[in-house]
Amino acid sequence: MKKFTLFLTFALTLAFNGIYTQNNDIDIIKDIMKQQEEAWSAHDLEGFMQGYWKSEDLTYFSGGKITKGWQTTLDNYKKGYPTKAHTGELRFRIAQVTEINEEAYYVMGEYFLTREAGDAHGTFMIIFKKINGEWKIVADSSC
Repeated sequence: MKKFTLFLTFALTLAFNGIYTQNNDIDIIKDIMKQQEEAWSAHDLEGFMQGYWKSEDLTYFSGGKITKGWQTTLDNYKKGYPTKAHTGELRFRIAQVTEINEEAYYVMGEYFLTREAGDAHGTFMIIFKKINGEWKIVADSSC
């Protein structure tokens, strides 16, 4: 009976630890997205991009086009959203955050852009990956 109790304690500890780690990862991912909302709404596009993997392998898909690279993505944002009137206020509605494996999650949801240049609304699916101990967006598909 003592061995069973030890085994059960060990199994429960592992299960709770896994749940805690997953919940903590999800909270961190949601915090990153909250920081992105705030940076975008302040017309701080460089701050917004801090959530993304600073790599030439970053992939962004929108408007029927694939963009590769962190700097290219930032440059496109600067062209498409040159002023505060264009960035406006960003709000995300996260529908689900799903673990792919211990090092990756996908996030699906909607974005809402309220702005002088005309409101915008759409959907997104982004993939977060843990790189050097930090969660970063490695792929983004927005429409």
